[in-house]
Amino acid sequence: MKQRTFLSLAVVAAIGVGSIGALAQQNNGGWWGHGRMSSGQMGSDHMQGWGWGNMGPGQQMRMQRHWTYMNEGVPTAYRGARSTVRGTAQIIADGKALYSNSCASCHGAKGLGDGEAGRSLVPSPALLQSFVQMPMAGDEYLLWAIFEGGERFGTDMPAFEEVLSEDDVWKIIAYMRAGFP
Repeated sequence: MKQRTFLSLAVVAAIGVGSIGALAQQNNGGWWGHGRMSSGQMGSDHMQGWGWGNMGPGQQMRMQRHWTYMNEGVPTAYRGARSTVRGTAQIIADGKALYSNSCASCHGAKGLGDGEAGRSLVPSPALLQSFVQMPMAGDEYLLWAIFEGGERFGTDMPAFEEVLSEDDVWKIIAYMRAGFP
């Protein structure tokens, strides 16, 4: 039961609360179909099974990173990555400024995926406020997602590896984990 609850919470963060009801209804009241997630191309007719069955293309793209992480982990360069900063008041203030300049236009000021630039994106920007509190959103996962962006997964999340230092990313993560104060 704990595993299903965790998966359910990850789904809420990944596809948004408003989509859950429609998704459950499409799947005859259940969360998902049977079997396992296919690692085939997103949007293909053959992508049936656990997790992909009746998802729209935007939801499939959003879930692809999560599926990859759960089944393959992060790329080698990010394995075992841990934040190098402590969540002090100064670090959180620095993280807020960095987040405002680099992330808020899409993810929104409070990480609710409601930024002006993100309104037309498919899939919509991740709901960071709740996602960063989940066990799945470990340091290595967040560093990977921010540095490499979403091109590999067909999303418009830009890569920040050439824009932000690793230290800056850790500050942004500290700010988000502090609850977007």
